[in-house]
Amino acid sequence: MKQLFLMVSDGSVKLLETPAPTVKENDVIVETEYSVVSAGTERSLVSFGGKGLLQKIRERPDQAKKVLEKMAVDGVLSALDAAFTRLSEPMPMGYSGVGTVTACGRGVTDVSVGDRVAMAGQAYHAEVNRVNRNLIARLPADAADIRQYAMCALGGIALQGIHQANVVPGETVAVIGLGLVGHITARILNAYGCDVIAYDIADKTLPGTRLKAFVRASNENAADITKAMTNGRGADKVIITAAADSNMPMDLAAAIVRDRGVICMIGVTQMKLDRRPYYERELTFTMARSYGPGRYDPAYEEKGVDYPVGQVRFTEGRNIEEFVRLVSEGRADFTDLITHVFPFDEAERAYALITANSSRERSIGVLLQYPKREEKWAAVIKHSPGKTSEGKLRVGLIGAGSFSKGTLLPVLQSTGLYQLRALATTGGTGAAQASHSFGFEYVTSDYRRLLDDAEIDLIVVSTRHNTHAQFIIEALEAGKHVCCEKPLCLTIDELERIIAAYRSSPGELFCGLNRRYAPLVQKVRETLSTDQTPAVYDYIVNAGFIRSDHWAQDEAVGGGRIIGEACHFVDTIQYLDGSRLESLNITHANHGASPQKDNALIALRFSSGAIANIVYTSMGSRKYPKEQLRVFSNGAVCELDNFIRLRRYGCIRAGTVTLRQDKGIAGEYAHIAAVLAGRLKNDAIEDAFLSHRLILEGNRDG
Repeated sequence: MKQLFLMVSDGSVKLLETPAPTVKENDVIVETEYSVVSAGTERSLVSFGGKGLLQKIRERPDQAKKVLEKMAVDGVLSALDAAFTRLSEPMPMGYSGVGTVTACGRGVTDVSVGDRVAMAGQAYHAEVNRVNRNLIARLPADAADIRQYAMCALGGIALQGIHQANVVPGETVAVIGLGLVGHITARILNAYGCDVIAYDIADKTLPGTRLKAFVRASNENAADITKAMTNGRGADKVIITAAADSNMPMDLAAAIVRDRGVICMIGVTQMKLDRRPYYERELTFTMARSYGPGRYDPAYEEKGVDYPVGQVRFTEGRNIEEFVRLVSEGRADFTDLITHVFPFDEAERAYALITANSSRERSIGVLLQYPKREEKWAAVIKHSPGKTSEGKLRVGLIGAGSFSKGTLLPVLQSTGLYQLRALATTGGTGAAQASHSFGFEYVTSDYRRLLDDAEIDLIVVSTRHNTHAQFIIEALEAGKHVCCEKPLCLTIDELERIIAAYRSSPGELFCGLNRRYAPLVQKVRETLSTDQTPAVYDYIVNAGFIRSDHWAQDEAVGGGRIIGEACHFVDTIQYLDGSRLESLNITHANHGASPQKDNALIALRFSSGAIANIVYTSMGSRKYPKEQLRVFSNGAVCELDNFIRLRRYGCIRAGTVTLRQDKGIAGEYAHIAAVLAGRLKNDAIEDAFLSHRLILEGNRDG
């Protein structure tokens, strides 16, 4: 299928080929018929992309600050690498559309294959979309003109603003900003029995938007005019739908609203509150968070967990449903707001219209229309095969998440040891982004094709943790060499099955415990003499806060942060000591401030007599280094700070400082290549089996 992306580096838009997404639990697959190009949101994104680097920095000082903080903690070059990688990644566009359901995942009972639905949030400008059950609303079977339903997300935004402003039928509501969202808001308010006064810097009124009055926002008598139309009271509620760089909409809202009125922001403007009118008239200012309750909640938008209607009447999904009701019952008509419809293949024309608009055409609602193409359902997208280089290992990657795109794939390319043969994902956005940036020979939505591909030497697994065991076992049973990002699995049973599959397979197995291959860690090992005197290890991990609803915190998906990440630090100490890990004990913090089991002490004991303590915490500052390792052995001390600085104390004090953080991923894949070439033995996997067993047992008991 084709999907539209913004090239953040230069502001251009491009259609990329990617496999159609496959259905998942609580999701539906929708063949898109129309989608809306947002003149506000998408125009600002295109404008941002077209600016130079310095202009981008000036416009997003918050992101520039994060880069500077990362430089201080992770090294200058590491921070710049991450920033430029992010800028080079294509950004998916679109969030509102309409189409036909072609598949329903388990748990979806309220729509069926063949139903037409309005969709929001996950409704990209793509020929096929995978959308959660909570983000769709079924259209009536007799719906004639389905185009206006494509504006459902904009309708959801308007409805959430109306709800947040606590609008009551019969009130006079001011709408500041008469663009597409402003018109939609005004028409819904009119359907609810409200009088609407609209304000804008230019007259953008339309016959279909029935207004009590239109007032130019620049009119210095706007407040007096408003009071004259409201018996001297002012507007009961104000909804700001404008997009502006100034504070004028905020100042105007405070001037025209009545005593104890409500001002709700659903647009994008400056928000400097003048205390006097808010104090003197006890005004309320509120924000509407996009389409409604559920927005940005992974449980709602990804897992399909709805909020009880008795507790939340209008959720994100029920706002979309309400928009569909208003249209289907004829209470509101938005047809005349659609001024342009472009074929999807001509999407660049739509963006030229909302940005440069050299022809000076008036546009309000701009839609993309999608063709009927059998090719859109292809499970494999073939690209020009890369030049095969002798001696390079050909890789099949399963998964294209942020770690794969931002870290793993750039490293694989930089080693010069690997050739990217194939990528398998569940289809859609991630596959298109990774394929565009890294040039796989083919991309597929069926990972089994990689297992059957005789030209693939190494399967790399980089997916969510709960899928690792399945992919490892199937790949080993197919006779493939496998490298899986940590952890190998989430349960003892899965570990036993992985070990059994490994013992009976001709393939090698590697776990992405890369820190043992970091150059500075290897320097520490060179310094130690653990065969003479046992060492003492102290590893502090300032892991940083992650919200409780993040998938890594979900024990069924990510395993929790101790299983999901602490295996890194155990393995590093295993490597440094070189003896067998005899015991591992985990003590979790027991406090209301740490409900997610992501603050813990991990105590290790080795057969050499060495002991180690790992402090893993989410309570520290992000400005403090993430990892600090101290090793005390035989009269020497090694002090490693975040893989950019190493100090060694002993007879002679020595230090090493690097500008680029190196956590050993390149070294890890160099090691893998050497093992597969027969130059080295794969000893590390046995350490991984042991540490995983002890961590899984310890996390359960601790």
